[in-house]
Amino acid sequence: MKKIVFLLTATLLSVTAVSAQTTWKVDKAHSQLKFTITHLAVSDVEGVFKDFDVTIVTTKPDFSDAKFTLVAQTVSVNTDVEKRDNDLRSANFFEVAKFSTMTFTSTDITKTTPNHFKLKGNLTMHGVTKSVTMDLWYRGTIIKAMNNAADAGFQLTGEIKRSDFNIGAKYSSPILSDEVQIKANGEFGKVN
Repeated sequence: MKKIVFLLTATLLSVTAVSAQTTWKVDKAHSQLKFTITHLAVSDVEGVFKDFDVTIVTTKPDFSDAKFTLVAQTVSVNTDVEKRDNDLRSANFFEVAKFSTMTFTSTDITKTTPNHFKLKGNLTMHGVTKSVTMDLWYRGTIIKAMNNAADAGFQLTGEIKRSDFNIGAKYSSPILSDEVQIKANGEFGKVN
């Protein structure tokens, strides 16, 4: 009898834990995935990926156990210069015909201060997967008066090396910095 009660209790607790899980989807109209690279060591050039999806799954209201998943379409890279964008889509850089997506899946989140985290995960770009760690700022959650829906805001910042992903290998660092700054601002709507 004790085993049955234990099994029923364990099942009830696991169902409760699953039901407490919430999913958040990116609001693309109020979000941006941006990168900055230095050209000739004297000028920063910025670009964005215009087509991307991000999902957050969490069980805690402070997002301290959140799992982030990102998929960006590499063909959507945009720096507002058509010639440069076409070069970025070519085999010189992202090789979008062969590697159509860039993905990030978080593997760990660690709170450093209230509302600030270290977000670690696997970034796959140009057919290469590397573990990266970024800084994540949880900017808060609001309830919109117009429809009583919840929105949460985040800012992600960090740095990656393009050489780690074999991107732009023929361009040395005096021409293009190896370091690429990442800055993403995201507004997320609660799905469930």
